[in-house]
Amino acid sequence: MHRLAAMSTIALLLVSPEAPAQQAAKGPEHSRALDDVVHGAPPRPTETWLRAAGGRIYDNWWQALDRKPPRGNHPAYPTGGKRSGATTWRCVECHGWDYNGKDGLYGGGERHTGIKGIRAAAGRDLGQIMALLRAAPHGYTPDMIADAELERVAIFVSRGQDDADPYIDIRSGAVKGDTARGAALFQTTCAVCHGFDGRLLNWGTEQDPGFIGTEANAFPHEVLHKIRNSHPGAAMINLRGFPLEDAVDILAYAKTLPTR
Repeated sequence: MHRLAAMSTIALLLVSPEAPAQQAAKGPEHSRALDDVVHGAPPRPTETWLRAAGGRIYDNWWQALDRKPPRGNHPAYPTGGKRSGATTWRCVECHGWDYNGKDGLYGGGERHTGIKGIRAAAGRDLGQIMALLRAAPHGYTPDMIADAELERVAIFVSRGQDDADPYIDIRSGAVKGDTARGAALFQTTCAVCHGFDGRLLNWGTEQDPGFIGTEANAFPHEVLHKIRNSHPGAAMINLRGFPLEDAVDILAYAKTLPTR
């Protein structure tokens, strides 16, 4: 079951996967001094930053950009879909955490919409992607996502998609990573916020906890996306500037951590 991420004010490395369909406009708490880092942009953004920022907007654009969530269902969301409200406006809700849409993780189950993924758009011209996002059926207006922000999404789609297929088995969720190396990275980075056993932060409940181990085992593709791009609206580091294998190794180790 997806949980609302009850995050602390400290920076997070791995976070809860999903917020409920109807979510408040305000994102995870952080200090005012961090607001520009969380929601703003550096004076001279690097390609690496732009890809990660686009990944956060793909995840949840209103939390990433500190906007009010949209009302009602997205006009293009299928009537037979099992989601409703603001969450239907998220790119990931139709195109998936593996970016394969109906041909991947969302091929069935409660997330199935019958909509294709974005893999085929990798390498496409940024202007073409932006035009598609503005036009129907996407229909993202400048009031929702400004041009400069929409370009970050286009950069993520064109040049920032990580192919998790060689690393995560879509059926079992097993991760092909170096667990020992992941332990070293986790213990010297993630543990500062999550503790050595991954249970310092709990975004679930006492009866149904949400720890690092819980989420890595239940939603490995989603956790990998957030390791690489961070969670939208959270004062959280990401590993976009490091090799993909580093994030995979951390994910592999995270799956060994307690789930309760």
